[in-house]
Amino acid sequence: MDGSRRLGCAGVFALAVVLAMSSCGFASGQAMLSRELQALLLVKDSLHDPEGHLTGWGLAERGGEVEMELLACSSWKGIRCSSSPPYVVEALDVSSMNLSGFLSPAIGALHNLVNLSLAANNLSGPLPEQLWDIGSSLRFLNISNNLFQGPFPSANVSRCSSLQVLDAYNNNFTGPLPLQISSLTELRHLHLGGNFFDGVIPPQYGALLNLTYLALSGNSLTGRIPVELGNLVLLTELYLGYYNIFDGGIPSSLGRLSALVVLDMADCGLTDDIPAHLQNLTKLDSLFLQINSLTGPIPPGLGALTSIRSLDLSNNLLTGHIPPSLSQLLNLKLLNLFRNQLHGHIPSFIGDLPSLQVLSLWENNLTGRVPQQLGTNENLVIVDLSSNMLSGPIPPNLCLGDQLERLVLFNNGFSGSIPDSLGNCRKLVRVRLGNNQLSGSIPPGLLALPSLQMLEIPLNRLNGSIPLNIPLSTKLGRLDLSFNNLSGAIPASISNISALQTLLLNGNALSGSLIGEISQLKRLSKLDCSANNLSGVIPAALGQCGALTYIDLSHNQLVGSIPSDLQYLGVLDYLNLSYNHLTGAIPPSLQNIETLTSADFSFNDLSGVIPDKGQFATFNASSFLGNADLCGVQLVPCSLQTDSMHRRVQGEPALVYWLIVGIISSLTVVVFVVGVFCNRHAFCALLGRETVDSPWKLTAFQKLDFTASHVLSCLTDENVIGKGGSGTVYKCATPSGFVAVKRLPGTYSQANADVGVGGSNDHGFSAEIQTLGKIRHRNIVRLLGCVSSRETNLLVYEYMPNGSLGELLHGTRAGTLDWAKRYKIAVEAACGLHYLHHDCSPLIVHRDVKSNNILLDSKFEAHVADFGLAKVLDYPESMSLVAGSYGYIAPDVRVHFESRREERHLQLWCRITGIDHWEETIRA
Repeated sequence: MDGSRRLGCAGVFALAVVLAMSSCGFASGQAMLSRELQALLLVKDSLHDPEGHLTGWGLAERGGEVEMELLACSSWKGIRCSSSPPYVVEALDVSSMNLSGFLSPAIGALHNLVNLSLAANNLSGPLPEQLWDIGSSLRFLNISNNLFQGPFPSANVSRCSSLQVLDAYNNNFTGPLPLQISSLTELRHLHLGGNFFDGVIPPQYGALLNLTYLALSGNSLTGRIPVELGNLVLLTELYLGYYNIFDGGIPSSLGRLSALVVLDMADCGLTDDIPAHLQNLTKLDSLFLQINSLTGPIPPGLGALTSIRSLDLSNNLLTGHIPPSLSQLLNLKLLNLFRNQLHGHIPSFIGDLPSLQVLSLWENNLTGRVPQQLGTNENLVIVDLSSNMLSGPIPPNLCLGDQLERLVLFNNGFSGSIPDSLGNCRKLVRVRLGNNQLSGSIPPGLLALPSLQMLEIPLNRLNGSIPLNIPLSTKLGRLDLSFNNLSGAIPASISNISALQTLLLNGNALSGSLIGEISQLKRLSKLDCSANNLSGVIPAALGQCGALTYIDLSHNQLVGSIPSDLQYLGVLDYLNLSYNHLTGAIPPSLQNIETLTSADFSFNDLSGVIPDKGQFATFNASSFLGNADLCGVQLVPCSLQTDSMHRRVQGEPALVYWLIVGIISSLTVVVFVVGVFCNRHAFCALLGRETVDSPWKLTAFQKLDFTASHVLSCLTDENVIGKGGSGTVYKCATPSGFVAVKRLPGTYSQANADVGVGGSNDHGFSAEIQTLGKIRHRNIVRLLGCVSSRETNLLVYEYMPNGSLGELLHGTRAGTLDWAKRYKIAVEAACGLHYLHHDCSPLIVHRDVKSNNILLDSKFEAHVADFGLAKVLDYPESMSLVAGSYGYIAPDVRVHFESRREERHLQLWCRITGIDHWEETIRA
């Protein structure tokens, strides 16, 4: 529906009057002002003004006749009129007034308008073609940051021949870039970025010779960048990157833009070498070419860009050394060369650049020592040299100016001690030094830094003790000192770190007891003190850490009983107390923890009956092995154990008991071996083995009360509850309730027939088995088992009564979710993804996040599902087969600079909520 139809009958009549008046040529200034103010009232009628900014726009009645206030220009907000007769409206600025609605075609009646700004509102609908009826008086037009949609109207744009500024940034315009704009030869500033324009950049834009600013970034443009843009010699800023995917490389003609100050062509599919002609852009302040596929060496000629302050060539395929000519860039503040294929040493001049603040060279093949003078310029803020092959000591003066906020050096070969000077670096926010060869002790002041949020020094050779006097801290959220040679006790002062969420001390030689003061860490969600020499009892106060989801105290010397207070950990997901000397019974109250998906009590001295309700009903025998006096359905039935104990009391040798067990085990092995080699004849039938014609195999990931035959009987049309890109889902009734069965087509291959998995083209089956089979998290859908044959693969999941989020948002049940539930579901889905990206071992990227893959249980709790596209980060060669339907598939590294609407806002939401610190996660 166009703008005039929305005005209604009265509005159309008034609009006709205004347009008629505008063609009659009233002589008096008051008449001219009157018709313009009438037009403004029509514009007001098309807008929704919730904050009342335009309530002052109105008429005054005098003597029974309606006349316009000549003082309206001073009383109507956002209006500016000429200062002397004839009085006309020269400016209309209603920017940032939270207006919605549409723009009335009556706007075209303001023939004297010089400046029109509608920016930063929520105006929608098409932009009316009548806008250009304003004519040659219009010089400044800003409609940025709205919701205008459809093709950009440009048939009559030439009527505004004096237009100097056209800013349509961040709307929803579609179709090709408007060609007729090339007729506006007075244009100085053209911003069409942040829309959905497609097609090529018109070569005719090269005729806009007065342009000083051109931004076409953040669209869906394709084709080659026209060489004609090299004619715009007055350009000072050029933005072409982000979401555009161009063919070819950077035109060498851009080397003629000698006035250019900012050149941003990041993330737009560029290939080939960086042209040497860019060395002519001697006024460049910022050059952004990151996230492309540029090849070849860094041109030595870039050393001629002596005015440059920001140089970002990261995320490309650049090779060779860092050229010595860059030593001439004395104004350089930011140098980003990370994620390339550079090799050789870090040149010594890097440490001498006087203005350098950000140095990011991570994930290259750099070797040798880091210049030891790095930091002596007293300006460093960020240093990230991780994932190279660097060696030698850490430069001692990185924080000489006390400006350093981030130091990331993990995955190298740094040796020596951590500089004591870092303990005085008060602005440090993040320190990541893991997987090096660092030795010595932890600098005493490091844990006392007031701004520190993350400290990671795992996989080194640190010795000594954890600093004892840790002051109160409200910011440190992650402390990882795992896999070092630290000794001594865990200091009680660690409880002063009130913001601590992750505490990893595993793989050291810590001794003493687990401190009771740990109960003060109310935000602690992950605690790992495994593989130490801790003794004493597990403090009951641990049950007061209500945010804990992960506890691992295994492989220590802990004694005493398991405190029943652990039952109060209402969100606990993982509990490992194995390989200690714990005694007594497993508290039955632990079976009340509904979120517990993995527990290990093995190899202790526990006794009594194993709880068999709640989540304990899903645990298998491996969780309880090595406890001679434990009994229950998961191990030896308690009746047998009681009888065995009675016989031992009576003096009967235990050998008889174990002889019986050995005989039964041997018979089981014999039957299994025979079954493996049996064929389809009578002997196979005698053993109850199915023939080769129907080789069904059930693999259970927890205790199940149904069989493969039971699952197969559910595969009927009346049980279908969903169909997707990777299979059909059935609802199946079992003795204990319902399960969901997903049927996937499989391709037979003998190599994997023996393990019950389809061939190499198994449509995501192998991926889901390899990932879901080992995942236990309350916001990840649980895989109960799988049933497979050479023809068909079946996955058995826990059943989700409320279906998928997609169905509740877009299906027949749309509109049933209130905003509180939507927010809760978004947070829970993000928690599931956060587990995959940070805490799962190995780390996993889902790669198919969409509303249809978020399932809801009876309480509308979110569970991330469908791992047909999952990628295990530790094994990048796995999962090359992409199955199913695409949802949100995260790129390896992508920076969202352009604000977008709709789909792109969804992508941004996924990045923010689903992947915390996602760039570093991928590198780790």
